[in-house]
Amino acid sequence: MARVVLAMSGGVDSSVAAQLLKRDGHDVIGVFMRHGEESPVAHCNLDAPGGGTALQILNERADHKQGCCSASDAADARRVADRMDIPFYALNLQEEFGQIMEYFADEYIRGRTPNPCVMCNNWIKFGKLFDYADSVGAEYVATGHYARLIPSDDANGTPRLVRGVDPRKDQTYVLFGIGRQYLKRMMLPVGDFHKEEIRTMAGETGLRVADKKDSQEICFVTSGKHDQFVKQRRPGAQTSGDFVLTDGTVVGQHDGIERFTIGQRKGLGIALGEPHYVVRIDPVDNQVVLGKIEVLGRSELTASNCNWLVEPGENSFRCEAMIRYNSPALPAKVHVLPEGRISVTFDEPRNGIAPGQAVVCYDGDTLLGGGWIE
Repeated sequence: MARVVLAMSGGVDSSVAAQLLKRDGHDVIGVFMRHGEESPVAHCNLDAPGGGTALQILNERADHKQGCCSASDAADARRVADRMDIPFYALNLQEEFGQIMEYFADEYIRGRTPNPCVMCNNWIKFGKLFDYADSVGAEYVATGHYARLIPSDDANGTPRLVRGVDPRKDQTYVLFGIGRQYLKRMMLPVGDFHKEEIRTMAGETGLRVADKKDSQEICFVTSGKHDQFVKQRRPGAQTSGDFVLTDGTVVGQHDGIERFTIGQRKGLGIALGEPHYVVRIDPVDNQVVLGKIEVLGRSELTASNCNWLVEPGENSFRCEAMIRYNSPALPAKVHVLPEGRISVTFDEPRNGIAPGQAVVCYDGDTLLGGGWIE
């Protein structure tokens, strides 16, 4: 069987992925990825082989659940690895995570809505981890994503990336940007199961993470305080400005455009007598444009920096397209434009099309590819 580097987050999904890989006879190496954000409390060290760098595993701040990257998560992952007799290492990816944090702050300053989880998959989980896998002679990289790989009959034998069996947990959206060349070297062990089955397997094996709550936060941002994070990273940025209606009427002031995203209704801090939504953000004049639900919908978008896991065979094609994680994939027509861009026209208007998010195209359950909404 093959040697596999498994990204272990300390959660139930990657823990059961380890169990499934071991069951199938693979030689598994567990890896925990730390972003290196420091905390002023005690730490321990874990070494990384194969040219990797040891990184201090720091206890998290009391106010900060660091998504899948906290010290308690590292401890959970290490306990699972010890129980399964899997070698376990932490990798120092502070520089790489730093680039994601810079991207995150820059996008909000530009009036866009970033998606750092997609970038993490592109740059780290299915980027740097393959470099690490090569350094330790591993053929595959595995994660606990709910997605599947299906053998393809194309000339190169490149697998198709398809939705996970559990439609409520499918994570193919956040995988659209990975390099097509990596599909042959990926393993996604939990994609063939429903979440309840994964928890049951963890419980039957005696894993203490069986009932662990799924992480919902961005790992480097204190929950609900992404605007404070942006302010700390960009202390000189002047982002406060006016709330305006679609006709240009000024109706109030806000503390910073980084607090808002297209489609947002809650947390505006302004009362207008009836529900209003963020319909546009102007980073030049720092205006947040508000409108009623009927002006929020858009039928068309353009996207750039496209990545295709299945190469479009024509300049235009029908598909189902998603504009955010966990939003429905709805019928649309895609036109391929020069320089890695596309235009997407939906059969019906979509609410919440936000620059900076990804539009991801599907043919049934097969992920075709996507791009970043302009």
